[in-house]
Amino acid sequence: MKKYEGLFILNTAGREEGVKEAIDAITAEIQAAGGKVETTQKMDKRPFSRTPNKRVTSGFYLNVIFEAPAESLAGLQAKFAAAQDIYRVIFTVASAAANAATAAA
Repeated sequence: MKKYEGLFILNTAGREEGVKEAIDAITAEIQAAGGKVETTQKMDKRPFSRTPNKRVTSGFYLNVIFEAPAESLAGLQAKFAAAQDIYRVIFTVASAAANAATAAA
């Protein structure tokens, strides 16, 4: 299993209370795919500098560091792309700094 970092932009337009449920759903999907969530870092709601969709002008940012099998990433990407609460998602291999930070914690 490899360690990954996922940056999620949540679409919580009009309902701030949906953030906790969206975070729980994201961690449940990662665990269902055989992964293990190490840390979740909630960031603030930030406005977009460019808005391709006038209905979505800002998003709640979430950073998740997790371990998962490499073959499960494509399935996770497809599930998250189809989710209504997730506006954007990107997965990267976790950097050495992120690995050291989670090891120290």
